[in-house]
Amino acid sequence: MPISREPSHYLESVVALTREAGKKILDIYGTDFLVDLKGDDSPLTQADLASHESLVRGLATLHPTHPIISEESTAVAPEIRKAWQSCWMIDPLDGTKEFIKRNGEFTVNVALIFDRQPVLGVVYAPVLDLTYFAAEGCGAYKQSGDEVPEPIRVRDRRGDRLTVVGSRSHQTEELMQYLTRLGDHDLTSMGSSLKLCLVAEGAADIYPRIGLTSEWDTAAAHCVVREAGGRVTDLKGQELRYNERDTFLNPYFLAFGDKTTDWCQYAEGIAG
Repeated sequence: MPISREPSHYLESVVALTREAGKKILDIYGTDFLVDLKGDDSPLTQADLASHESLVRGLATLHPTHPIISEESTAVAPEIRKAWQSCWMIDPLDGTKEFIKRNGEFTVNVALIFDRQPVLGVVYAPVLDLTYFAAEGCGAYKQSGDEVPEPIRVRDRRGDRLTVVGSRSHQTEELMQYLTRLGDHDLTSMGSSLKLCLVAEGAADIYPRIGLTSEWDTAAAHCVVREAGGRVTDLKGQELRYNERDTFLNPYFLAFGDKTTDWCQYAEGIAG
């Protein structure tokens, strides 16, 4: 077996690596950085690349036998990577649009994938100096700066009025349909994987993502949500899985805390 079922052994080191990558991002954040466009017209900055290089170098040193999948990596043929039992999955700068807007709502995401599931996840927000982290069987935690980490837990549904978290930069007609069916709710807009983390810490009931995301956007925070007692599923209620398809695009998904509510019922007829 290429990985111990004790992924917590890596946790302290991965937290340190994400914070180091965050420092690289902040070095560029306050400058007049250039913005390029990738082939899919998504933005790319020097900060994306600086964080990528820092993480790849650090993870390769930490455990050189785990392959690395990064948003900024050269593509590996699906038939090769899908044969991997384990891999690192990283988004060096999740929320590049938020970085460009300088609103602070962007993160560094690092996950360890084993048998298609994230067994370790670290999400670091450099501007906020806020870290969310989890490892399989160890619970989920939130740490502000260098303060003592606090355990976090999803919340049970509280009455009829829900707290929903949604994307600040990506909204769709299908999402509006879902929210209408959901009924009375307060909507908080947020960038990057911080939305999943708000569910994990019990600040929101649900994050419905009826729109496009990639696996590196969700893998790290997925682990945090799950270890905090929640779930991240497709619209049929199946847990998201990683590195098993030809594409890295996720299906539409729901991240939620209260498992007694059938959140999928509100998505009936929405293709995803």
